[in-house]
Amino acid sequence: MLMLVTCAGILVIDLIAADLPRISSPGEVTYTPRGIEMHIGGHCGNVSVDLRGLGVQEWMVSATGAVGKDIFGDFILDLLRNNGVVAHLQRISGSGTSKDLILVVKGEDRRFHTDIGANWHLSPEYVLRVLEGEKPRIFYVGGVGLTGRLDESLADVLKRAREIGSITFVDPVRPYMHGWEFLISSLKYTSIFHCNMDEARKITGFDDPAAAASSLRMMGADMAIVSLGEKGLVAAIGDSIFDIPAFKVPVIDPTGAGDALCAGIIHGLLRLINHECSILDLSRDDVIDVLLEGAAAGASCVTMVGTTTAVTCENVARILREQGDDLRAKVRVKPLWAEMRRRRNRWESQRRHIR
Repeated sequence: MLMLVTCAGILVIDLIAADLPRISSPGEVTYTPRGIEMHIGGHCGNVSVDLRGLGVQEWMVSATGAVGKDIFGDFILDLLRNNGVVAHLQRISGSGTSKDLILVVKGEDRRFHTDIGANWHLSPEYVLRVLEGEKPRIFYVGGVGLTGRLDESLADVLKRAREIGSITFVDPVRPYMHGWEFLISSLKYTSIFHCNMDEARKITGFDDPAAAASSLRMMGADMAIVSLGEKGLVAAIGDSIFDIPAFKVPVIDPTGAGDALCAGIIHGLLRLINHECSILDLSRDDVIDVLLEGAAAGASCVTMVGTTTAVTCENVARILREQGDDLRAKVRVKPLWAEMRRRRNRWESQRRHIR
């Protein structure tokens, strides 16, 4: 039996102190009202566990990544298996499992303090062996930018995934020790590309989300999604741009919301697409359905501490039931060519001004 989703990329141990009243001054002790919790993190781990929470069949999701030969690597292995995820872990000698110290002050965004660790040593050959063996319907690669040799070979890995009939989904982070060039050259083999606005700005040079998504689409991605946190998301697919508002939920810990968004999108796609179809075959209503499910999964994530704790089919169904119709009425779709024309006019105006 073929795998439904093969996830590859970074695996991290998240040490989270959420709902803090403040960050300590030098020498000061600040007590944590919600304690300090340890959770699985990293794009690969989060998305694979989220997919199981959303109802994907047991052992039909896999996670491929690099961890150390330490207790944290054992923790990730046990957690994946206990959640019904097939684990392909490359155990690295001489480098520990990546850890992320996450401080979340109440009402503020997260502060990350990351140890790259074993992620840097994830081998593209190891990933390709898993990919060839599983031939998944969807191949998700998350956290590229921190994966060393896999970054260098990303285009080749994605090309091979497309050759075996997989939909490819790429979700990067700000690159460590190198630039964005590896990613730009990979977009032509990318079915779906997701990033946040900061990353989109770095890659495309555009501050406007629609312009950035359009640019990523024109660079080669079949679908380009730029997530905007509490402002929702913008997606460019085919010849259209979709503006999706955000669901309104109480925010406890925003860590992992982008990964949950990706998991929700993948889950929605699994109902609509097989190996013979392309995401470009989706109707406008199908695209909206998939993006709303992704947004609802992202919204569910932030309501509890931890990247995967609250991402369940029950929570997502409740959010869609309570707010889905209102949000759907606010979705805006416009032609991609109109955005490109607006961008060109702005560029020509700026050029005349410089002259």
